[in-house]
Amino acid sequence: MTQNKLSLPAPAKINLFLHITGRRADGYHELQTLFQLLDYGDQLDFERRDDSTITLSPTHPTIAEKDNLVYRAAKALQQQAQQHNPEHHYGVSMHLSKRLPLGGGLGGGSSDAATALIGLNQLWQLGFSREQLAAIGLELGADVPVFIHGRTAWAEGIGEILSPIDMPQCWFLILAPNVEVSTVTIFSHQQLTRDARAITIRAFLEQGGRNACQPIAEKLYPEVKTARNWLEQYANVRMTGTGACIFASFENEAQARKVLADVPQRWQAFVARGVNHSPAYPSSSSSKSLA
Repeated sequence: MTQNKLSLPAPAKINLFLHITGRRADGYHELQTLFQLLDYGDQLDFERRDDSTITLSPTHPTIAEKDNLVYRAAKALQQQAQQHNPEHHYGVSMHLSKRLPLGGGLGGGSSDAATALIGLNQLWQLGFSREQLAAIGLELGADVPVFIHGRTAWAEGIGEILSPIDMPQCWFLILAPNVEVSTVTIFSHQQLTRDARAITIRAFLEQGGRNACQPIAEKLYPEVKTARNWLEQYANVRMTGTGACIFASFENEAQARKVLADVPQRWQAFVARGVNHSPAYPSSSSSKSLA
């Protein structure tokens, strides 16, 4: 039976640390990080079409449809599908329910693109493997593969060399300052530390790590530092990705929600649980990822 409609979550991630160990000739940065998936994020709704048209709603005020990562992911997968079956129509109407802030370091755009690939692979009954989808996703962005594979993971290279890791369950409060951080601006800044010594997973778990992008983000976007200073009243705080969002971890949901109630109204904030398997996949298939 052909499936015509599908709804899937696009979970957020946080970087529990982010070290930059070098810069490649192509401009990309070599890094080490730990991607922690969350049970909170955006949602994509799909409805199969009888033609080859791809649409995405709602329209974004600053991003043209053809430049949107979700639309680009769908087009890339459509092109791959039509190479195998040129007579078939692969069309879809997609609706994106956005909860994650842009420029927040939560991987929202990358996760949305990954969920588009995961969902359309199912809706169009393509049967592509996660490795095939991840290869398509990597062309869209370095963070897309971690969402395709659907595991909390230790990452190296430019973020695409992934090793699954099971982290103990904890709860996070994520706070979003009212700024949209430019990843390009952070990674191109002259004062960014790019020569961190590589560490092992064991060393991180024993000693922790830092976010090399945080000092630059706080310098260029003072609101990030203001938010970090406020949250540090309650717990240890770190920025995720290139910012702007910051986070603190708690042993249980009640502790996190108690702090959430105190967050000043000028900032967005939410509480989420760290998960080892992506909610974009059924639990029965998550264990196959990154095997």
